[in-house]
Amino acid sequence: MIILWAARGTGDVASGWEVTAMPEVVLVMDMVRGFLEEGHPLYYGADVRKIIPNVRQLLDREMGRDVRIFFVCDRHRPGDKTFAKLPPHCLEGTPEADLIPELAGYPGEVVPKRRNSAFFGTGIDAVLNSIRPEKIIVCGILTENSVMHTVADARSRDYAVEVPADCVASPDYEAHRFALKHMERALGATMTRAVPKASEAA
Repeated sequence: MIILWAARGTGDVASGWEVTAMPEVVLVMDMVRGFLEEGHPLYYGADVRKIIPNVRQLLDREMGRDVRIFFVCDRHRPGDKTFAKLPPHCLEGTPEADLIPELAGYPGEVVPKRRNSAFFGTGIDAVLNSIRPEKIIVCGILTENSVMHTVADARSRDYAVEVPADCVASPDYEAHRFALKHMERALGATMTRAVPKASEAA
């Protein structure tokens, strides 16, 4: 996988980055080992892990189309101010910051981030500005944190955004429900599903 960083102090795309026009982009948020595997300080639990098969099905479907996939992964340096409220997690160079094995085999670029939004302090904004996708699909965790903040920033840039509701999750169900409603009603994202409900598939 290619790792994309913004050039320090700029919003420029990292040197040597190849820009190719794509009608669709998928942003997979924070599907990292530190959040989705037991034994780490911010493991979010078995219920959050239940979206992994759905995310895989979404990526399998999208790979049959003209799409570009970005795995946006929490990745911090020691002493990050985030650790004033949360325990140290997803440190650079540790297994916690790695994409989970269930997704590691998919083609895509890794975008390390240090805050909630995929657009803050990364090179993704410049890349998307060059690609100008017709649609951005945002999935992953947590619904009310990285997913919602990324959707808000994408909508502020006038991108059409889809959120497959069965591919986002949070251990806080009320916050999850609020975020889904906010993204649809206030931010203007379209809610979809990656896996049809049983009644729809029949």
